[in-house]
Amino acid sequence: MTGPHQVQGCSIQRTLGIVGEKWTFLVLREAFNGVRRFADLHQGTGAPRQVLSARLARLVDEGLLAKEPYREPGQRKRDEYRLTQKGLDLYPIMVALMHWGDRHLAEQNGPPMVLTHRGCGAPIHQQFRCAEGHELAGPREVTPVRDPVSPKTPQVRKPPTQ
Repeated sequence: MTGPHQVQGCSIQRTLGIVGEKWTFLVLREAFNGVRRFADLHQGTGAPRQVLSARLARLVDEGLLAKEPYREPGQRKRDEYRLTQKGLDLYPIMVALMHWGDRHLAEQNGPPMVLTHRGCGAPIHQQFRCAEGHELAGPREVTPVRDPVSPKTPQVRKPPTQ
């Protein structure tokens, strides 16, 4: 791809290089729901054991999950997988995917789960705000601008004003 909208070193592309695979998202879903142990992750995701092992190893290598040892009485030592801050920072992405699926792919009886605020019980929703506090209705209110620190990012044309 060439032209004014090409982005070298695209953050979306780099992120998808780490998390852009179905089983990875399902592992993260389970982790955000408090699942930490391999057997429970295996059951919750339905991933083949080898695939799950590979995804967990990659998420640990990338710093999204951390292994913590535990031992059940009479059993060998095993590892739990806990979200790191880097992993927790993916939560808005996971919620956005869930909300998109709820809006466009839910069954007739509605979404299978609703996220609520632990403090008051109200459903949560995501929104975009600029640094000045203005709420944005959608992507037509956003202008991509080249980061002056990154010389590889080409200048992006501003959309025409209406």
